[in-house]
Amino acid sequence: MKLQQLRADMARRGLDGFLVTGAENRYYMSGFTGSSGLLLITHDDALLITDFRYKEQAARQAEGYRVVVYEGQIFDAVGNVVRELGLGRLGFEAERTTYASFEGLSRALDGVAELVPTRGAVEGLRMVKSPEELEIMAEACRITDAAFDHILGFVRPGVTEKEIATELKVFMLKHDMTPSFDFIVASGARGSMPHGVASDKVVEKGDFVTLDFGGFYKRYSSDITRTVVVGKPTDEQRRIYDLVLRAQLAGVAAARAGKRGSEVDAVAREIINQAGHKEHFGHGLGHAIGLEVHENPRFSPTDSTVIQPGMVLSVEPGVYIPGWGGVRIEDLVVITDGDARVMYSSTKELIEL
Repeated sequence: MKLQQLRADMARRGLDGFLVTGAENRYYMSGFTGSSGLLLITHDDALLITDFRYKEQAARQAEGYRVVVYEGQIFDAVGNVVRELGLGRLGFEAERTTYASFEGLSRALDGVAELVPTRGAVEGLRMVKSPEELEIMAEACRITDAAFDHILGFVRPGVTEKEIATELKVFMLKHDMTPSFDFIVASGARGSMPHGVASDKVVEKGDFVTLDFGGFYKRYSSDITRTVVVGKPTDEQRRIYDLVLRAQLAGVAAARAGKRGSEVDAVAREIINQAGHKEHFGHGLGHAIGLEVHENPRFSPTDSTVIQPGMVLSVEPGVYIPGWGGVRIEDLVVITDGDARVMYSSTKELIEL
């Protein structure tokens, strides 16, 4: 099915062949997990070009692909195959091909084929998740829920943000997950930084602590954010938290098939704007996720993509006030034919530690 869909896209673009070089796209199309190689897909053939190290692995994993093992330079091998197949217009992943690789391909294909920069061919297929992908992602979210429950017993005055992040990472590693990004642990005034990666700051009583973390499980990523308070919240902390929670719940409710990403973003953003915090929410409401933490489409003022059933996106509004701190609450949701389905069970009520 994936090959058929890609070939249909190639036909629309007027391509005779297509090179898949990005690691995630290579895995998505073929199942090959090796660190070296590329796919060459034509209207009649599908090849995996790799080196000797992956000869057996490629044959086992890449079902339906003809494995070509090269010696020397991979670009020369591509040139030889393209010449053999008589391909004229060859698409390549413009956003996943380095300049050095482009130079190598250009040299090998000079006078043989025309290189056509192409965007979004495989990424477009990856937007809608299959039932098998959703099952894997559901398990990733279940483990992530357990990690959040675990860390609640660790966050207290006197521990550092880095110690919290390390404890989360160790828990995930023990449960078959690898961290999928640098965990954000931002306490107190540092909470005003949306991407405040864990530092040596010591958590103090009265701090908000924003925890944004996720991990890869069977190559698919989770991503969650919760903000907790150490001690009793002040009236202002409660007000800001409740504001972000209202916006987050409204965003989840608005995330329905048929809407554009910008429309979903606008629903949550307007709640924050009307509360006088427009300048304190400067990022998009959310992003798709899967083999990568940040994928398309987005819940963003600039994304007009129509949301479809099977897409998985984050809903993560925040309010960030310099010198004071911030709050962000994030869920992953599966778009369905009706209401979006939240993939986490962790409470979004303000937790007092």
